[in-house]
This record gives sequence, C-alpha cells and structure tokens, in this order.
Amino acid sequence: MKIRTLGRHAQESFKSIGRNGWMTFASVSAVTVTLILVGVFFVIMMNLNKVAQTIEEDVQIRVHIDVAANEQDQQNLKGEIEKISEVQNVKFSSKEQELQELIKSMGEEGQAFKLFEQDNPLNDVFIVKTKNPKDTMKAADKIEKLEYVTKAVYGKGTVEKLFNFIEASRNVGIVLIAGLFFTAIFLISNTIKITIIARRREIKIMRLVGATNSFIRWPFFLEGLWLGILGAILPIILISIAYYNAYEYLAPKLVGNFIQILPYNPFIYQVSGVLLLMGGLIGIWGSLMSVRKFLKV
Repeated sequence: MKIRTLGRHAQESFKSIGRNGWMTFASVSAVTVTLILVGVFFVIMMNLNKVAQTIEEDVQIRVHIDVAANEQDQQNLKGEIEKISEVQNVKFSSKEQELQELIKSMGEEGQAFKLFEQDNPLNDVFIVKTKNPKDTMKAADKIEKLEYVTKAVYGKGTVEKLFNFIEASRNVGIVLIAGLFFTAIFLISNTIKITIIARRREIKIMRLVGATNSFIRWPFFLEGLWLGILGAILPIILISIAYYNAYEYLAPKLVGNFIQILPYNPFIYQVSGVLLLMGGLIGIWGSLMSVRKFLKV
C-alpha cells in the first residue's frame, strides 16, 4: 500500500472519530475502564506470581531421622529418598546445625535454647527439594513410609491452601479480564457499525467507481485501532503513577522479607506495553467484527 493511500485512510479514520463524538467517547471510555481494571488485575497477578514463585522456591520437606539410625542407616535412607521420582536433591543437616538455625531464627529469644547445646533433643534432618513444588505433598507421603523416618514436615495444610488460593486468583482474574475485554470490543464494534451505516451511500459510490474491498475497509480498521490506543493512554498513566507510589512505599518495608514486589523499572514499561497492545487489539478486533458483519462490499 502506498504511503499516500495510507495517509488518506488515516485522515478518513480521524474524520469518522470526530463525526461520531458520543459513540467515540463511549468506546474510548469502555476501553479505558476495561484497561484500568485489566491493568490492576495484571499488576496484582504478576506480583502474586512473584510472591508465589518465591514461596515455591522455599517449599521443602524436612525429614526427621529416627535417633536409632546410625550413619550407614542414614546413608541408605538418603539413597532411598533420592530414588523417589519427584525429588530433586537431598541435603543433610545435623541436629547441631538444626539447633543453631533455631537459635538464629528466634533472635534474642533464641538465646534461651543455648541451654540445649550439651543435651540436644533435636533430630538429624534431611532437607528435601522437589522438582516441582506442587509435588511436595506426594513426595512427603512417600518419604514418611520409609524406614527410620519419624516425620516429614512441609507445612501440610498451609501449602495446599496457598497453591489453591494462587490458582483460584489466577482463574478469577482471567475470567474478569476476558469479560471486560469483550465488553469493550462490543462497544467499539457498535461505533464502527454506526460509521458504516452513516457512510453507506459513500461506500456504494466507491464500489461503483472501482474501489477494492480492502481500500474501503482500511479506514474502519484504523478507526478501531485509534479508539483502542486512545483508551489505553489514561490507564497507562494512572497505573504508572499508582504503582510508582506503591513501590516507593512498600519496597523499603519489605527489605529482608521473603515477600518482594516487582521493581518499578522495567515492570511498569512491560505493563504499559501490554496495555497499549491490548487496547490496539481490542480496537482492531471490534472493527473487524463490524466490517465483516455489516459492511456489504
């Protein structure tokens, strides 16, 4: 397509946006509201995924070894655990190391546990990491059945609830985003439809003088694209400002915590790109639906 022809199509699309003021406003508003909500859900879901990934990386099974097991029994047990298909690696932690970790984790209160250094009541432990965090429960059940295992601890109940919550949040977010997405497409489709009806006489004349189908359709495609992009501008600005303030407030408070949020840069630019792309796609898709159904060329 020649640049001059494309320029003509762009000019026609801008004229059409101006002629249909209220419908243009309604369409852009629909895209704006949609993308604000989509952006908020997207930011929350991405940070939730970050937190989930961090937690998943920390999920491990602590296998308490029976005090009756000698060194050879422990080596045999380690070999049996490593044979389990879900297991990635196994690390040994002596009861002395376990006590020191307990003292360290308790801060000042942990100093009281130093009394047990001479008569340590803790067990030696195997720290087991699975290939897939979701296989933790299955691997723990298999490990507990092995000889010389007193218990396999992994936060039973809490881990399952965490995985279920994350999965449910993702599904709800996807459903809501899809519903909003199609609402915006419907409104843009109606805007393009009104434009087609208003210009039906002009389109008929264009056909009579030999205009091709693609030549007639291009202004409508561009109009949908502009509507989508216009609708994406305000959400990008609002979400960028809101996330910047949220990051500046939360990031210092979460230093040293296992919960971390995604850094403002480059995350917000990725979000902006996604919203701009979604706005354009919503506009083009809405335009395509109208042109295909209502433009008889």
